[in-house]
Amino acid sequence: MGKTRLEAFSDGVLAIIITIMVLEMKVPHGGHLEDLRPVFPVFLSYVLSFVYIAIYWNNHHHMLQTMKRVSGSILWANLHLLFWLSLFPFVTGWMGENHFAVFPSVLYGVVLLMAAVAYWLLERSIIGDQGPNSLLARAIGSDLKGKISPILYAIAIGLAFVSVWMAQVIYVLVALIWLVPDRRIERVLEQDTK
Repeated sequence: MGKTRLEAFSDGVLAIIITIMVLEMKVPHGGHLEDLRPVFPVFLSYVLSFVYIAIYWNNHHHMLQTMKRVSGSILWANLHLLFWLSLFPFVTGWMGENHFAVFPSVLYGVVLLMAAVAYWLLERSIIGDQGPNSLLARAIGSDLKGKISPILYAIAIGLAFVSVWMAQVIYVLVALIWLVPDRRIERVLEQDTK
């Protein structure tokens, strides 16, 4: 199978995830600014999740650019990632509707952690299929951000039982870490075309 079908399917799933998340936000009744107050936590959780989905879409796109072929293990690893990402609308809505309560915030962190693990497994699957000298293997190198993120998620999950706001700060911090442009794959692709 060519990678274009995998890209198109993944892009479609991520677009649906974002659509479902935004549709979960209910329009407030009333025309005054104070009528927005009850939906503000839902909006904040949506923004955070939108940023995460955007980060995954961006990095997934770059990662797939390094592939030459798609194997069965890559397909299943990609579906595993999409499964965890597809839970974002549920955990986003639950966390926002309950004003960042402990258990919704914990479950949000669990989904973040599992999505990070699934992304790592997809990377490993691609490298395993394409070889240790593949473009992806050369690009990610030691992958410091990829190693730190799951650790921070695990810390935030435990911390949510003590201080839900500190857990939220860590979730935002990890998103900010990934918002910093990472040009590793782009550099390797540029070198490969020379």
